[in-house]
Amino acid sequence: MDAAALERFEASRNRLASLAYRLLGSAADAEDVVQDAFLRWEAADRGIIEVPEAWLTTVVTNLALDRLRSAKARRERAVGDWLPEPLLDGDPMLGPQDTAVQRESVTVAVLLLLERLTPVERAVYVLREAFSHSHGEIAQILGISESASQQYARRARLHVAAERRTEVDRAAARRIVEAFVTAASSGETDRLVELLTADATGVSDGAGLMKSLMRYTGADHLARVLRGGFKPTDAKRRLAGGAPALHAAVVNHGPAMVATVDGRAVGAIILTVRDGRIAHAVSIAAPARLTRLAAQWNTTPHDEPPIAEW
Repeated sequence: MDAAALERFEASRNRLASLAYRLLGSAADAEDVVQDAFLRWEAADRGIIEVPEAWLTTVVTNLALDRLRSAKARRERAVGDWLPEPLLDGDPMLGPQDTAVQRESVTVAVLLLLERLTPVERAVYVLREAFSHSHGEIAQILGISESASQQYARRARLHVAAERRTEVDRAAARRIVEAFVTAASSGETDRLVELLTADATGVSDGAGLMKSLMRYTGADHLARVLRGGFKPTDAKRRLAGGAPALHAAVVNHGPAMVATVDGRAVGAIILTVRDGRIAHAVSIAAPARLTRLAAQWNTTPHDEPPIAEW
């Protein structure tokens, strides 16, 4: 491959990775898809490719759809064992992020909602809402009609819009996380309930120790679980590898608490806010889901944690 062809691919790499991540919800899988696309680009007769960016977008989209349709992916996602891989603010895989819709499309809440769509509906939504492709372009990428693309997009937008969320900036995210950590660690359930919407829900991967995800529904139920989870014990500290510091952060454009031990990220709770209250909490501590976040945490400056030693 000549230098010009390599440079052209590298110029598109971050955009392609962002596309694959939104389609798959996994940074590791997204990187694999981009690498597969590179191999196809390397082997292609590039002289007949009129618009390389469109060609690469089509290849990455369809490689990602193949993964979503695979028996392994369907099995894992059908039984409820799947959660998106969280990404720390500043990760290039979170782009593009110029508009509120683009930022929302990569939040943990929306990635979970996209799981309920068919692979083609998900692809149409991502290509249209996050990457601003026309329906004509989407039809060519996916091999469907333009009218079908419009129908898929309409259904997907209605589905995503059914659950309202509030976008928050970094300062607001820190205030929300500080209030959340203070209430959760106080041992007083009522203080937590006041921060939650009445229909608040939560999900946890149990640090990867459980066979399936644990789910909680309702403010009272979720508050009791969080209160118990935030009560420090020697067993929990052994599992974490020490006494964690609890940091306020922004993960997938949402407020989050990141737990670290000796500067190493060992867990995260990502919050979804609606009308000033917490509507959803996703707790992730399985090491396989934190690989990229933990690596980026080591190279990113942080504010002082609300709790320096839990």
